[in-house]
Formats: sequence, structure tokens, C-alpha cells
Amino acid sequence: MKRNILSQLIKWKNGTNRKPLILNGARQVGKTYILKEFGRTQYKNTAYVNCDNNDTIEKIFSQGYDVRRIILSLSAVTHIRIEPHNTLIILDEIQESPLALNSLKYFYENAPEYHIAVAGSLLGISLHSGTSFPVGKVDMLKMYPMTFDEFLPAIGEPQLLQILKSCDYELMNSFSSKLTDCLRQYYFTGGMPAVVKEYAANHDINETRAIQKQILFDYRRDFSKHAPSSQIPRINQVWDSIPSQLAKNNKKFIYGAVKKGGRASEFELAIQWLIDAGLVYRVNRITSPSIPLKFYEDISAFKLFTLDVGLMGAMVDTPPENVLIGDSQFREYKGAFTELFVLTQMITQNLPIYYFSANDSRVEIDFIVQKGAIVIPVEVKAEVNVKSKSLHMYIDKHPQLKGLRLSMQPYQDQGWMENKPLYMVNFCL
Repeated sequence: MKRNILSQLIKWKNGTNRKPLILNGARQVGKTYILKEFGRTQYKNTAYVNCDNNDTIEKIFSQGYDVRRIILSLSAVTHIRIEPHNTLIILDEIQESPLALNSLKYFYENAPEYHIAVAGSLLGISLHSGTSFPVGKVDMLKMYPMTFDEFLPAIGEPQLLQILKSCDYELMNSFSSKLTDCLRQYYFTGGMPAVVKEYAANHDINETRAIQKQILFDYRRDFSKHAPSSQIPRINQVWDSIPSQLAKNNKKFIYGAVKKGGRASEFELAIQWLIDAGLVYRVNRITSPSIPLKFYEDISAFKLFTLDVGLMGAMVDTPPENVLIGDSQFREYKGAFTELFVLTQMITQNLPIYYFSANDSRVEIDFIVQKGAIVIPVEVKAEVNVKSKSLHMYIDKHPQLKGLRLSMQPYQDQGWMENKPLYMVNFCL
């Protein structure tokens, strides 16, 4: 399956000041696959090593950081002749070997001609838990679940992707029904590669949901295995509360909705663990749509989102037919699914994302996005029948801005606001 991040990896390979690469991201988003595919298509050889429970690797790096010795040892382990510029060295599950992670500094300083990339399922946890980190000596990329534009060719609809890329709104309207159907399928599957692969191959709804459930089980196993024992119950509580908090359309994350009488001091470490693991995205509120937005963030008010819309459907046991066919029972959760869908697509573009809500609750803007020197208020609507009262009031107060509404309506430019179809979210900013 084609992944957009491959172009960034190629850019890294050809960079004039290339450093060892850290590919970060949650478990099962496709890091190992894309690194191997990158090596297969862009290099003469690939030397792949998994550091998990690998005593040999520990011995190699525990003997010091002589890069020439390390290269010879990795060649012996992988049975691959490691050549400068022609071989990609992949160290997987690098969080299991802090010594290997620290060696990246020496690759950068003493042997920059070797191309080395590392990845790990819980690398974000390691990087925030005191593991020696080669600051300034590495390049970093973040990998996410498959986005909707990656999903379309994966299910055999590359032509629909080209239509979206063209931004030809009349042509898009002609294929609106088909694009909407594909969007519903994505709401069900989400973007976890193993889920998409099964669905694309067999369209087996039960097996697709079973894979989602297995991924969720693996995440909970990670909680128990890797999180501090004192935080495990709280991590589970926070994780379980996110879907219902999104469905209630709270203006911010409510600690009392996690546990009666819950307070920030009780759950802040659990939340940070989930963020570091790549399983949760935090979106802070801002007080003013001024550049840079970060100057105006209110860190006491935020929303939490899970990493994937399909996994959230599995978490709450949403019947697949309600998502795929559109039964009215799905209506209660549709807003939550749609807001999560939009966030998971926009976050891959590495743009600062916030939200806005007024203290009197009269104005709530789902997302405020900074793109360069431009601030874009984004309103998300799950239905065709829409009203933009909050967005209109916000633009009236800040006339220098132009709003963006994502809904199931066709494209329309009303001057103060553009409406774009939800299915073109990957090409609307």
C-alpha cells in the first residue's frame, strides 16, 4: 500500500545535511513496512535488525560506539554487506535498546556516509522517560495511520483520488455519491494498515472489526507492560472516556467525566503517557486568533482525540451497518466521528491546530489552524443541512479571517466562508 510519507523519506535520503532518522509513531501504523519498502525501492541493500529481546544487538552496542566496529557487527548479524550510500540500516523497536538509540550521535559525527533509520512502537515514551537522546544529531519524522487520500487507492479507487487532487468541484459533484460511500467505508475501517489491507482484500466486516479489536487489545497490553504501575488504572480510565467526551460535544476535556471528583493532578501523567505513545492527540484552546497561535493557547482547556476513527468505532462497538449504511442510530455519534475524522487528517500536515470556545458558550469553533501567516477557523458538520451561527459570529468579530466549513454539502464560496466537502479534507488547507 502506498504511503505519503515515502516522499519525505526520499527527500531525507537525498538531503545534503542528512542525519540519522528517527521514525516515530504509534504501534501498528506501518513504520516497519514503510522503512522496508523505502529500503527495497531506494537502496541497493537493506540491513534490518529488530532490537526487541535481541541479546546480540545489546552486546554490539554495549562494547562502545566505534561505528566501524558496529557496522561490521551489523553486517555479520544481517548477512548484508553494508555500503555507504547504497545500504539502508534499519534498527526496529529501538526503544528496547537505549544504547543503540544513543549510538545515532556517533553515526552522525563519525560516519555520516551511512544511512541509518530507526523506529519503535513506544519510542515516544522512551524519549520522554530519561533515555539518552542525541539532541541535534538526528532527523525526525512522525508517522500516522493511513489518511483518506491513502485509503482510496488502497481499496481500488485511485481515480477518485485524482479527482480530489484536481480540486475540480464540478467533477467532484458528479462523483459525490461514490466519494461519500468511500468516506463511510473509511469511517468504519479507519487508517490502521492491517485493517485497511483486510478490508480491501476481502470486504469481510467481521474480520475487519476483529483486527481492530486485536489492535485495541494490544494497546491495553502495552498499558500494562510499559506504563508505571501506579498510572495503569488512570490510563485505562482516560482512554475509555475519550469517545463519550467527544460525543457529548464538551467544550473541553472534563476530568470529572473520567472519574467522579477527578482532578487534573490525578490524570495529567496518564494523559501525557497516552500522548507520548501516539495514541491520543491533544488540542488546546486559544483565546485569540492571532499569529502565532501558540502565544494565545490556554493549556488548562483542551480536547483529547483518539488516533483513528475506525478504532474509536470499535471501542464503542458501533454496529458496522450503522456506519456503512447510515442508519439513524448512528446519528448520535456522527458528529464525534466526523470531528475526529477531520482532526486525524489535518494533524498529518504538521500544522498548529487549536480550537476556540467562548466562556458564555455562544461561539464554539471546532478547529483553528495556522498555515504560515494565515489563520483558518474550521467548522465541521456531519450533515447536509448545516448552520454556521458560531462561525459567522466569529468571522464578524474577526473580519480579517475567512472561515472554512467542512460538511456534506458541495463546494460554495460565500465570501466570508468557504464550504468544502468532507471528503476533500486532505486538500482543503
